[in-house]
Formats: sequence, structure tokens, C-alpha cells
Amino acid sequence: MQLILGLRSTLYYVGYIPIVALFSILGFTVGLLLPHKARQNLLTTANVLIVRWLNISCSIKVEISGLDNIPDTPFVALSKHQSSWETYFLQRTLRPVSTILKRELLKIPLFGWGLAMTMPIAIDRSNPRAALRGILSQGKQRLAEGNNVLLYPEGTRMAVGETGTYGRSGTALAIAAQVPLLPIAHNAGTCWPAHKFLKYPGTIHVVIGKPMPTIDADSKQLTEEVKLWIESTISAMPKY
Repeated sequence: MQLILGLRSTLYYVGYIPIVALFSILGFTVGLLLPHKARQNLLTTANVLIVRWLNISCSIKVEISGLDNIPDTPFVALSKHQSSWETYFLQRTLRPVSTILKRELLKIPLFGWGLAMTMPIAIDRSNPRAALRGILSQGKQRLAEGNNVLLYPEGTRMAVGETGTYGRSGTALAIAAQVPLLPIAHNAGTCWPAHKFLKYPGTIHVVIGKPMPTIDADSKQLTEEVKLWIESTISAMPKY
């Protein structure tokens, strides 16, 4: 069984690497000639191919509910972070979107260069105060420009069944910008465990919740409401 999983996971990366390389090159060549929305549409075509190739190579399916909950106007999305899978899936699903990410990712050859073309909000996680200021200032700018903003409030990938500390920067941004807050729950870690090579066949369930109002909201209380909804929704998902 482990041998088969290893072979299928290797097959996935054999297809994954050229997809990322090709679209990263397109991002900082052809992408430079395109407006932001068109550029993000082009770049996240890679995300579609990656998710489909994962299904073909590793038999990982996706079931999603709540797509009709995605607002038509700019919003801040807060998602569980269990694997790398959701970074591809949500960037495509929520586009145009600026993702909060650690600055070091932009230094990765090809991958980071292409990622930079999606207009992320890169922060220095070693300086929390500066990171919060950057999220608020750049986040409000991105929202005013018509982009959505995506954050992973736990700050790092968590193993299935684990819950990290939910940071308040996402709710603070949504309140400051007076835009809806969109909670997202999923169990991607059951098929793509954090920091692991092997991919396991199964179904990744994604639930997009109803937008939460932010007018006159308190960031601490709202963060707790998001945490409760995300964690309880994940707990109710099938364990396969």
C-alpha cells in the first residue's frame, strides 16, 4: 500500500513541476502585458490543472458547498490551513484575490516569481507588529481596488484534528475596511497531510459559510465566532 501511494504521489509531482514552471514563466512574461484580473485568470489556470491532476494521479476528489455564499463585492476570507491544497484551490475559487503569505515564498525561483504576479500581501512573520500594519494598509488598498483578501488565521498549516491560535488580523482588516468576512472550512489534510510527501485517496470537503457582517463588530469576538464555525464544521465532516 505504501509503495503504491509513493508511486502515485511521485507521479503527481512529475506533472506538478512542469505546470508550475510553465505558468510561472507565463506570469512574468505574458502576464506583464495583462491587467491584473486577466493575469490572475491566466496564472490560476495552473491551479485548476494541479487540482485536476491530483484527482487523476492520486484519486483525490473535491466536494464543495456554499459557492453561492461568495459575495459579489470585495470581502476578507478566513480559511483553515491544513495543507498546500487549499492555497491552489482557494486562489482560483476566490479570484481576484490577494493572499496573505510569508515574504520568503516570493524568493523561490520560478514559483515565487509567478506568485508575485498575483499581487499577494507578503509579510515578515518575524515582526508581528509590522506584519499587522502591512496587512491593514495593503489589505485596505487591495480591497479598494476590487480584490478580495485571503488569510489563514492560524498562521501555519495544522495537522488534522489540531487547532492553532486564531490571529485577529483578518477580522481587524474586515472591520477596518467595512467589508464582509467569509469563513471557509475544509479537511484537505486528510488527503494531503501537512509537510508530508504522500497523498491519500479520498474526498476533500469544502464548506463556504455565509458572510459575517463587520459593522460595529469587535475583532476578538468575531475571531472567536469564525473559529467556532470553522472548527465545528470540520468536526462534522466525513473522516475519509
